[in-house]
Amino acid sequence: MGENKKYNVEVRLWIEETEGPFLGIGKVWLLENIRKTGSITNAAKEMKMAYRQAWQLVEEMNQRAESPLVVKLLGGKGGGGAKLTEAGEKAIVVFYEVEKRIKDFVQKETQNLKF
Repeated sequence: MGENKKYNVEVRLWIEETEGPFLGIGKVWLLENIRKTGSITNAAKEMKMAYRQAWQLVEEMNQRAESPLVVKLLGGKGGGGAKLTEAGEKAIVVFYEVEKRIKDFVQKETQNLKF
């Protein structure tokens, strides 16, 4: 008895819209990779994700957002890319802000745990 056990409170955040999941860390990473690489194809490669899956996630976010988070750019040399809209940039910021507040709260709860 009397062994010192250490416990952590863990939470995973995602934001739901009435139609279903809207934004979680995976989608945020996808948005960040689209911003970084300038295309859904390259973002998917970067994440070792099938293009089709990445495209479905983008479609889902765009449908569930008040305004699209990602817009496709029409092809030029080397085909079209994609970029984040202002709403897409804001979605990333808001997600991380909410996550930080939750993590701060969880850290306090963890310090107060007694069993």
